[in-house]
Amino acid sequence: MLLSGGGSNLQAIVDCIARGELRARVVRVLSDNPDAFGLQRARRCGIPAFTVAVADYPDRASWESALAAKVDEAGADLIVLAGFMRVLGAGFVNRYPRKILNIHPSLLPRHKGLNTHRRALEAGDARHGATVHFVTAEVDGGPVIVQGIVAVEPGDTVESLRKKVQQVEHRIYSEAIALVARGKC
Repeated sequence: MLLSGGGSNLQAIVDCIARGELRARVVRVLSDNPDAFGLQRARRCGIPAFTVAVADYPDRASWESALAAKVDEAGADLIVLAGFMRVLGAGFVNRYPRKILNIHPSLLPRHKGLNTHRRALEAGDARHGATVHFVTAEVDGGPVIVQGIVAVEPGDTVESLRKKVQQVEHRIYSEAIALVARGKC
């Protein structure tokens, strides 16, 4: 699993596994951010956790090579991006076809990129949500696996919408991992 921040999706997946709702195992957590709280979450759960910081490498290609080496060393069947805030280059992505999953806080293809909650509010969207998709070289453009929908209510703010969408993320990511693991998509 790759993450950059708090690791709430990591925790939701680990909890789902612990409850027996997902037959999977998180074999390693990697972060581009040495201060990511998700690294602490992983270690508390007994999951090996490492930092592969961009600043430690002379260029993007070297960093992606080091990241790939850590991924390969883990021997994982899937690479799960859980709040990983770096765009992976085509070389990295193409190395793992249909093996990298990402969760995006919008109903793709709507609102690709950043600031999705603000953009949904500004657009007057009645529905918003989250999408789990396969990662391709096109940012937020890979095949959709699962989507979760929330209603945009009068009075919603960026923060209230973020919280509602995050609850959906915590539910649908494990669902998507299970579908992929069973060969259903």
